Amino acid sequence: MTDTWRLLITPPARGAWNMAVDEAVLAAAGRGDSPPTLRLYAWSPPCLSLGYAQPFSDVDMERLTARGWDVVRRPTGGRAILHTDELTYSVTAPLDHPLMHGTILESYRRLAVALVAGVRALGIPVEMAEHMPALGAAKGPVCFEVPSAYEIVVDGKKLIGSAQARKQEGVLQHGSFPLHGDLTRITQVLFFADEQARSAAAEKLLRRATTAEMVLGHPIPWETAAQVLADAFQQELGLRLEPGELSSQERARANELVQNKYAHPAWTERA
Repeated sequence: MTDTWRLLITPPARGAWNMAVDEAVLAAAGRGDSPPTLRLYAWSPPCLSLGYAQPFSDVDMERLTARGWDVVRRPTGGRAILHTDELTYSVTAPLDHPLMHGTILESYRRLAVALVAGVRALGIPVEMAEHMPALGAAKGPVCFEVPSAYEIVVDGKKLIGSAQARKQEGVLQHGSFPLHGDLTRITQVLFFADEQARSAAAEKLLRRATTAEMVLGHPIPWETAAQVLADAFQQELGLRLEPGELSSQERARANELVQNKYAHPAWTERA
């Protein structure tokens, strides 16, 4: 029997709305009001997202504001990501769904199979990172410095970074697939002791992370990347994706979460 999921392809939106929608969909899917969901989306304007427990002091707000970029705190862990020129995916399902049961790493690996297949369909020879980084390997504020277990790498460089949150209502995993652009832009809006440290962080990032365009030598349209990922989730995980929309209940809850959480300093600056 085919496992039917909803496919949500939502237009580019502000960071607070994107995080609010992920949480609203998680709650609805966990209650059974909505089916398990694969969501594919983008960000406008560019947005710096912080991990759940990351210090807000990592952000250089003066530089961020001068560029007209947003900042938001994710409900998932990890370090800072600058969301621009990328495809973002999120997966939401109940805790007892077969793809999500077991440990976090077990579910990571199952979903990574689909991510690997999708990116390979674009002509990028990616692999799964099979091991956790060495203790202390990622002390900086940037998420893409070091791949974690079962994240997606090419020639040892991180291409897709993912994070997962397990709540009472279900599981949310979302991740960032940089398609093109300058990865070092993130270092321009984070706090460093001096410009030498900022430059060193940018150089380290380029040694450890990459984009689809840097590998292929040409840009991949967002729509193309979205289609191959959706196809891979169906083929590799035995899903049937039915295009859908946010329910009125999910949309109302997302609006509440924007106002009361993701666009509110009490959440963004909590750590």
